[in-house]
Amino acid sequence: LKYAIDRYTMEAKRQLDVLDRHLGEHQFLCGDSVTIADFACWPWYGESVYGDKASEFLQYDSYANVAAWSGRMKVLPPVKRGRVVNKTWGDNAMKERHSASDFDEVIPKDAK
Repeated sequence: LKYAIDRYTMEAKRQLDVLDRHLGEHQFLCGDSVTIADFACWPWYGESVYGDKASEFLQYDSYANVAAWSGRMKVLPPVKRGRVVNKTWGDNAMKERHSASDFDEVIPKDAK
């Protein structure tokens, strides 16, 4: 088990290092405009910056460019909506979504 944990940790840190260096030169993954690549990768690399136990274990605070990118992504309306769809716990839970107006109940209008 120790080998698997160590191997995963080193691979995750390698990926974060590559991403951090790239984001030091670009605002987003494919340049300076947000693309589908950012939305696809944010849950894996960006969301962890915000309170995931892995953030401490992997020392996310040492990846400043990843943290900055994550902050840019987190405020985008599609990310805000995506974070609450089918969420069944905590604040802004939206267990079911039947129409676009369902978001109005859980995301303040000024936050969209």
